[in-house]
Amino acid sequence: MPQDTIEKSAEIRGTRATGVYERLKADILSAALEPGRKLQLRFLVEHYGAGQTPIREALNRLASEELVIGKEQRGFFVKPINLEELQELTKTRCWVEGIALGESMSRATVEWEEALLVAHHRLERTPRSLDPEKFEDNPEWERHHRRFHELLIGNCGSKPLIGFCGQLADRLYRYRALSIRKAFRVRKVSDEHALILKATIEGRADDAIALLQNHYRRTADIIQTDLAGGGT
Repeated sequence: MPQDTIEKSAEIRGTRATGVYERLKADILSAALEPGRKLQLRFLVEHYGAGQTPIREALNRLASEELVIGKEQRGFFVKPINLEELQELTKTRCWVEGIALGESMSRATVEWEEALLVAHHRLERTPRSLDPEKFEDNPEWERHHRRFHELLIGNCGSKPLIGFCGQLADRLYRYRALSIRKAFRVRKVSDEHALILKATIEGRADDAIALLQNHYRRTADIIQTDLAGGGT
């Protein structure tokens, strides 16, 4: 077989594996595939329309990110929810994003501040729920929300730090997805974002970091109350 044909075939396999990985990860993070669920190979092949090889590659990749766990002789499972893990992830995110935000602010530029203002404006103009009468998750809001938080720390000058923050955000999003309806009813998250932005633009680093960390801690408190059975 010609070398270019072999390389093209490998590229196609890699693209398919990446596509399966991204779809499977999105379903785990959104809790469409619920915590603790066994990821049966036959179901995954049929549901994602892919062969066993890209499915296994995706599962191994997700296991390395601690979103999936493999059990010997039993297969793969979506990682179960654990309230202790929630607290540990939140504490770690507060630490590392506090550092990243402080570094971003110390390196502030007009362009970075303008990008933050635009991102916040788009977030503010996007409804949290698609239905004003009852909660219906708006994927567009989630995209703008993620972008705003990424920009806050994205000027820190450290790609490894930004990457680690992204992994923490992914793992915590799974917890948020399970309690999002509860949070929607009891929290004015837009006010928290506005205060974080104001402190950041004004250069008040200590205040901005404290506001960001409290923002994450409030999320964890609501999730923990809901998952522990205190929600309604």
